[in-house]
Amino acid sequence: MKKITPFLWFDTQAEEAMSFYVSIFKNSKVLGVSRGPDGKAFTVSFELDGQEFMGLNAGPHHKFNEAISLYVDCKDQGEVDELWNKLIADGGEESMCGWLKDKYGLSWQIIPKELGELMGDPDPEKSQRVMQSMLKMQKIIVADLKKAYDG
Repeated sequence: MKKITPFLWFDTQAEEAMSFYVSIFKNSKVLGVSRGPDGKAFTVSFELDGQEFMGLNAGPHHKFNEAISLYVDCKDQGEVDELWNKLIADGGEESMCGWLKDKYGLSWQIIPKELGELMGDPDPEKSQRVMQSMLKMQKIIVADLKKAYDG
């Protein structure tokens, strides 16, 4: 186990969510499930592309909100599209600027590497056009960012 591991509170869906996340991200795996006397999962541990997570089934007392999100650095538009579509499937919700909530209410940022590159341009006019374009998007579309960058 790594020194710092994100710990996610679920009502009753920790094992289901773990399986869902592991199915989406490459190089991911289930690390373990501890069960209560009733045989239901109490805690789960898993790895998503090298990052360890733990999940807890602890009831409906606390819900996820946008105060914390999982940032995914995507290599290209294809990866953005794939992850976006999988994470919003079956009840997830699109938000703005590359953010979404999955069907469990967990917030994700699905961000192509090009966004940082284009927004980091030393020309303030170009970077500002990219920023304004991004602010109008739900899912980030790299081709539209490049159009804005080019003016």
